Amino acid sequence: MARWLLGGLVAVALALPSCTRHTVKLDPIEIKPIHITMDINIKVSQELDKFFEGVEKQATDKAPATQ
Repeated sequence: MARWLLGGLVAVALALPSCTRHTVKLDPIEIKPIHITMDINIKVSQELDKFFEGVEKQATDKAPATQ
């Protein structure tokens, strides 16, 4: 009998905090714009390298060989 009484008291002690009122404060959600800057210099650099390789090749083909 004492075990039942002790178990009941423990159950009541554990259940009491769940009966209290909880409040949650919600602040408004602020959405800010995201600015993304992408660097495309790599692609331009590769295209310039290809262009100047062709120019250099033409220049070496036309240049007279010196001895």
